[in-house]
Amino acid sequence: MSTHINAPEGAVADRVLLPGDPLRAKFIAEHFLENPACYNEVRGMFGFTGTYKGVRVSVQGTGMGQPSLSIYVNELFRFYGVQKAIRIGTIGAIQKELKCRDTIIANAACSDSSLINQRFGSMHYAPSADFELLYTAYNKSKELGIPAVVGPVVSGDLFYDDNETWRLWAEYGVLGAEMESAELFTLAAKFRRKALSIFTVSNQILTGEETTAEERQTSFKNMMILALETIIQ
Repeated sequence: MSTHINAPEGAVADRVLLPGDPLRAKFIAEHFLENPACYNEVRGMFGFTGTYKGVRVSVQGTGMGQPSLSIYVNELFRFYGVQKAIRIGTIGAIQKELKCRDTIIANAACSDSSLINQRFGSMHYAPSADFELLYTAYNKSKELGIPAVVGPVVSGDLFYDDNETWRLWAEYGVLGAEMESAELFTLAAKFRRKALSIFTVSNQILTGEETTAEERQTSFKNMMILALETIIQ
């Protein structure tokens, strides 16, 4: 029984976009989906289902951090039969060649979260994106003229990281820091589902360049279009 998503059977599509911000979920539903219907408002975490180019698609907010995303993705996979899930979120770039509003497609997600330790103990799991979704998204980015960089990201538990652990991740080629993808990829592997993450760079950690809260909610349309075009394939 789902306790955080109050949706009747059949209300959620088998393809779901997962923005962290519930207001971004609302924006996507209102601007990109045809005939969107709200199926969830519990805790203000909006979920909508509509169609995109004739294909039924849902968009569900997940909140910030891996524990919050874990709740919603578990319920989507366990109770609503979701087969494809694409996180669309913001990310802080930690490589100097990346700029604000650039698009990143994550092929894997490093993490410092204890969630992995709780599952695997002393072993080290490698959360990875689904190859078919990744391949589709990369090719769609070329087709749509949306420049995209593919590479690993890091899903951290700390937003305000006084120890600047991102510097070590950057040394090993990680593109940016966010807070959710490692758990999404891990749950997709557990439930044998397909998952991917597509990001817009919201701030450049090395230079201090950043975007506004309103821009993060409403203007990062390239990743939204790329995710929609990918998930309907």
